[in-house]
Amino acid sequence: MDSNPKIASLASRIVESNRPDRHRRQDEDDEDDTDALFAELEEEIENDGDAALREHGLDVLRREMERMQEMQKSNHGQYTEVMDEKEVVRVSATGRHEPRCVVHFYHTNFKRCEIMDKHLALLAKKYFSTRFFRVFVENVPWLVERLGIKVLPCVICFVDGTSKDRKNDDDDDVFDLDD
Repeated sequence: MDSNPKIASLASRIVESNRPDRHRRQDEDDEDDTDALFAELEEEIENDGDAALREHGLDVLRREMERMQEMQKSNHGQYTEVMDEKEVVRVSATGRHEPRCVVHFYHTNFKRCEIMDKHLALLAKKYFSTRFFRVFVENVPWLVERLGIKVLPCVICFVDGTSKDRKNDDDDDVFDLDD
């Protein structure tokens, strides 16, 4: 995909059109927009003289569309709540399902947890490829003990099933994104 700038440009247009933070009027318009964009991109690729390049480009576009649809189905671009402890472990600790995820451990009695929710909801829309969700600490006692969560709110970033960074309420610093 990176070898041809035209294909990369077309794929990025497909990705941009599927971003959930774009404001659309209706679901029907959304489907029509996607179909129209895909038809336009196919036409651009067909006007290219190289048939192998055309097929490669169409395959790249199809794979990217399928990947984006899968991500939308698994709540990417949204800040959701997970209730089940097994589901939290499955999503965060097994890098197969979600290569990058951010988990907010919260309690309803903490005002700072509500503030953190607002910030993470904005970040979920901005970073579509990362899964953001929150977990009520009373629903996941084993996980709270295992991760050593003592202070709320607590946000933990997982990359490929491994905890890479953690932000507690008593931290004054921000996440170290260089790791």
